[in-house]
Amino acid sequence: MMTFFTALAAYDFLQAALIAGLLAGIGCGVMGTYVVVKRIAFLAGGIAHSVLGGMGAALYFGCEPSTGALVAAVAAALLIGWVRLRWKTQEDTLIGALWAIGMAVGILFIAKTPGYQSDLMSYLFGNILLVPRESLWFMAALDAVLLGVVGAYHRQFLAVVFDEEFARLRGIPVTFFYLLLLVLVAITVVLLIRVVGLILVLALLTLPAAVAGHYVHSLGAMMLLATLLGSAVSTLGLALSYGPDLPVGPVIVLLAGALYVVSALFTRALARRRARMSVITAGTGS
Repeated sequence: MMTFFTALAAYDFLQAALIAGLLAGIGCGVMGTYVVVKRIAFLAGGIAHSVLGGMGAALYFGCEPSTGALVAAVAAALLIGWVRLRWKTQEDTLIGALWAIGMAVGILFIAKTPGYQSDLMSYLFGNILLVPRESLWFMAALDAVLLGVVGAYHRQFLAVVFDEEFARLRGIPVTFFYLLLLVLVAITVVLLIRVVGLILVLALLTLPAAVAGHYVHSLGAMMLLATLLGSAVSTLGLALSYGPDLPVGPVIVLLAGALYVVSALFTRALARRRARMSVITAGTGS
């Protein structure tokens, strides 16, 4: 651990990796809260895996993979949102089909792109140590968009997340804000891909928010705690993986998963203890 902090002061690439992890923590904290509360993790997974099609097409046509990922993520979010709103009876099957189609299109484009695509591998499996400085500005811009839109429309999102029918009665355009919410989730997916990769992005998006939900019940407090937890596991994962030279993304996700399991067991044990104490107190009172 101390080796990492010593190296952090000396190497620019570690400083860039740390900043990338902190920027990703903002996205996973804010939007992950909506995903967990609204219970749309499967939709977020469909958006995430459809991104491969955009990255593969971008590489094939000689464009930046991040640009292709962003375009594909937003398009997938709108399409999946439309499917969810219009075809609820076959929602799971259709989203699963879109998920598979996006992956298949990406693989076909990659297969026709000459040469070994090392940059694409970092998007698939994550390589926070190779995040260039210019990508930090891209990530910061995405965070600014997320925070700006959420700050401007938090009340509308709150109504849509908790009670769509009540939101409609209040005159809120539910369809618009639901699709906008999915677009923001798509932006967050692109934000997190650089840190943990496309394959593990759903875990980092949901686990910190799920842990935060064990302890706080206000949406704002949940976002803040999830952001702190996401930033903490990213930083700790980076530190723990540096010495043994382990892949950073899987270490971060393992830490987040372990934190969730421990938190779930702790809160369950605490709830049982409180229930027993209530029974004892009630028996003593009678």
